[in-house]
Amino acid sequence: MERMSLTLDDLPGPPVEVPYAAATGHEEGPHLTLVAGVHGAEYTGMAALLRLISTLDTTRLRGRLTVVPVLNQPAFWSRTPFVVPADGVNLNRSFPGDPAGEYTAALAHGLFEAFIRPTDVLVDLHAGDLPEALEPFCLYEESAVQERARELALVYGTGHVVRQTRAARTVGGSTSAAAADIGVPAITAEIGSNGICDAASVAGHRQGVLNVLASLEMLPADVAVPVPAPVEHEGWVWVRTPVRGFWQASVAVGWAVRTGDVLGVLLDPWGAEVHRVVAPADGVPLFLTSSPAVDADGLLLGLARA
Repeated sequence: MERMSLTLDDLPGPPVEVPYAAATGHEEGPHLTLVAGVHGAEYTGMAALLRLISTLDTTRLRGRLTVVPVLNQPAFWSRTPFVVPADGVNLNRSFPGDPAGEYTAALAHGLFEAFIRPTDVLVDLHAGDLPEALEPFCLYEESAVQERARELALVYGTGHVVRQTRAARTVGGSTSAAAADIGVPAITAEIGSNGICDAASVAGHRQGVLNVLASLEMLPADVAVPVPAPVEHEGWVWVRTPVRGFWQASVAVGWAVRTGDVLGVLLDPWGAEVHRVVAPADGVPLFLTSSPAVDADGLLLGLARA
């Protein structure tokens, strides 16, 4: 693959250089863009794309492939979870961005115009950030192209797939939501936990990408592996705490819970319970804050509806 770099030097702050790779196949086909590192400490997807760049046999490729291993360069180099360090804003709540906005909004605009608007299909690789345990899942959006996005999510190889409706869009301003809004089929694929770059999660992401490439007929079918049908969820609930406290979860990611089940408690500085968290719906926690330190309105877990 050809190695290139995009420089965004019209930001209201330090410029950003984003390395990426691209290849054009021997036959016409779709343009697929793969991105990772939207959050700077979610490493498994980054490592998977770096490996893909170095091992892909482009002589077998149809269509066009663009691969961006680390989209959020400022957060990656500063080892900052969730947000862009310049202004403390979550890049994955900022797409499609605003060229006249603050730093992260302007950065999102530049990245959106360079990598998301021009593509036919988008896959965004994520993982559990530093304080997050996670059960592998894929997310796609309700949109005019949702069936194409769902097909990609089903073949990726995660055990769970969540469809997010427009009316209850928990995650707004994400890459996949912004892509869906302009008619680009997109998924967010999550494999890995706690900012750990473990080999199994890296391999899972890499195989998921190969499965997508085969599904799009951009690579021969022999690169794909069969995957079990995932559990599909219609939306989810993000559970937050109304109080600051020492968070002690009593469930793990991947567990089935019923409405009213105790999910955990918040403790005061002396270990006394100040708030008990119960399940607002039947479902499965797909990510869970594993750090005990949680402030008021802090996110505790994401419960995919059963």
